[in-house]
Amino acid sequence: MSLKDSLKELYQSIFKAHYSPIAGGILLALFVILLEMWYRPWGIVGGLRNWGEWILYGIGFLEEAPPHPLWFSSSVLNIGLILGAFISATMAQEFGLRIPPKLEIIKGIVAGILMGIGSALAQGCNIGGFYMAIANLSASGIAMMVGLIAGVFIGVKYLLWEIERFASTGGVEISTKKINPILGIVGLIVLFAGVSCYFGSEREEGALLGGALLITAGIGFVMHRSRFCIVNSFREPFLSGEASMARGVAISILIATLGIMFIKLAGIREPMTYVTPTFVWGALIGGVIFGAAMVVAGGCGSGSLWRVAEGQVKLMIVVVFFALTNAILRYYLDNVWEVWDKGWLGTAVYLPDLLGYAGAFILLAVIILLWYIIVDWNEKTEKFVIGL
Repeated sequence: MSLKDSLKELYQSIFKAHYSPIAGGILLALFVILLEMWYRPWGIVGGLRNWGEWILYGIGFLEEAPPHPLWFSSSVLNIGLILGAFISATMAQEFGLRIPPKLEIIKGIVAGILMGIGSALAQGCNIGGFYMAIANLSASGIAMMVGLIAGVFIGVKYLLWEIERFASTGGVEISTKKINPILGIVGLIVLFAGVSCYFGSEREEGALLGGALLITAGIGFVMHRSRFCIVNSFREPFLSGEASMARGVAISILIATLGIMFIKLAGIREPMTYVTPTFVWGALIGGVIFGAAMVVAGGCGSGSLWRVAEGQVKLMIVVVFFALTNAILRYYLDNVWEVWDKGWLGTAVYLPDLLGYAGAFILLAVIILLWYIIVDWNEKTEKFVIGL
């Protein structure tokens, strides 16, 4: 085999081959652990809210300007994810503008609004409220998991009802395959230029943001190459019985939880990091609303962003309405109604305070492994599959 053939094979395996959900889940967990060691936990909603707040500030709803998106950590995490997924999509020649039919546009608007409401109540989406909450040993993650399962069941029932009554046909795809490699090179240049600017900045947080941008670009790349999707992990056991994504998500959470537990034990992050005052009602109710909405949207918090990066116009619509709704509702929850101080939606429960670190990890591991076993069994028996 020539050097050219070897390089072509390497390019194919990295940039064009689709990774398995388990491989994607393992790589994602490693990036998540690295990000929390480097700077802060991974999250999606804070960055979306920051973007929504800028829109609200521009139209006069907010009097005070929010933090600049390029210097607000949650926003930078989202930018990194989108860049990484965009590089993946373009290098694999999978990027293209996909304009949905009218019904899907309406669904995108409604789903985005509901996702904004659910994530505001839970103080996080499927990432901050579920994946990262469990990984950071917060009881709220368990409550949101229960809510997500119930919400996804409702969402699947709705989709099946819709299929029987409304035909969603049409839509347009604008192919950009011929220029995709060029776009990928541009994406790489933007990424490394951004990382260089952050590391070269005189601001104290510059290097931290530069590293975070690079790590989350890795997250976006891995999520796109593996089609890693938490919506899929909850939806498919009900819709088709298929469980490969659910297994990948379960393994990913288990690895992330173990790694972050040691980060907190070592004192690298404070114990209460990412432990929100949403147990039990905020996480549970927010999970139900968010779970149903993400099924209708066709993407969760992270899934919506990497689908935006491959040109999905419906998910662009979802992200805009998600961001605006979350920003508006959090403004009222935080500043007007002060629900967190009053404890209306729950309290912050750090499981090691109740069970110790070993007990907390064992409890979460049992829950995640039980989920793994159930979806694996359901794949063989289809006991929970909802028929038309």
